[in-house]
Amino acid sequence: MIVWVLYDIEEDKARTKIAKACKQAGLYRVQYSVFLGTLTTNEKDSLTLQIKGLMDEDRDKVYIFPMSKDELRQTELLGQAFDKKLVTDEIKALFY
Repeated sequence: MIVWVLYDIEEDKARTKIAKACKQAGLYRVQYSVFLGTLTTNEKDSLTLQIKGLMDEDRDKVYIFPMSKDELRQTELLGQAFDKKLVTDEIKALFY
C-alpha cells in the first residue's frame, strides 16, 4: 500500500529520529515533514509503533495515511506540492 506520513514534531531530536525511521522504512521525503512510499501492512504497523515511541503524544502531531495506487493517482497536487530538491523519480513514478 501507498503510505503518507505527515508530522509536526516540536523537539528537534525526536523529529530527526522520526525522519530517520521513515527513511529506514523505505519512505521518500517529499517535503521536510512529509514522507511517501510503499509499505506492507506489517511495515506500516511497525513504523507506527516506532513513531509512537519517539513522539510526545501530548504535544506532537503525526498522520499516517494508507491509500491505494488508484487513490494516489486521484490526488490533486497544487502549486509546488513537492520540494523539488527532495523528490525522486521513484516518487514521481507513483503518480503516473
